[in-house]
Amino acid sequence: MARLIYSAIASLDGYVEDAEGKFDWAAPDAELHAYVNDQERAIGTHLYGRRMYETMRYWEQNGDGPDDSPISADYATIWRAADKVVYSRTLESAETARTRIEPEFETEAVRALKANVERDLAIGGAELAGVALAAGLVDEINLFLHPVVVGAGKPALPVERRLNLELRDQRRFESGALHLHYRPRG
Repeated sequence: MARLIYSAIASLDGYVEDAEGKFDWAAPDAELHAYVNDQERAIGTHLYGRRMYETMRYWEQNGDGPDDSPISADYATIWRAADKVVYSRTLESAETARTRIEPEFETEAVRALKANVERDLAIGGAELAGVALAAGLVDEINLFLHPVVVGAGKPALPVERRLNLELRDQRRFESGALHLHYRPRG
């Protein structure tokens, strides 16, 4: 069975966006970006909400130009090779290859997908990940904490419920960013 993995780049105080919806402070440096690329190689399917998909579709036609770094080009290749499922009631069609639109996030359909694919799945977007966490679908959590405090915004993890986590691994980067790898307990 494939794993469902939630990864998020967050501020030290736990936000994926600041109060104005910005996340420019979360841009990874070369070391962190290369590490994320290595993590993403195992992903065969991305599950996105509409807003996260609209952010990530950048990689469909960008990231591998002559002015882009080899690390960026590597990520673009990795992202394009994966399937994408976008949960949206407003999108009628996908603007990227290997993408299908689903009107609703259905727990049993995601369970079936996990059981029937060979490669791991990633879930992107804090709100969608919160739904998957509440349903007990998430097998692993990767938090990439940046050394910045933004004070308010969109939390990386749901705040309305308790999550008991087991720390599986950690890594510190030269930039001061941290990778914390958890598995949900229970």
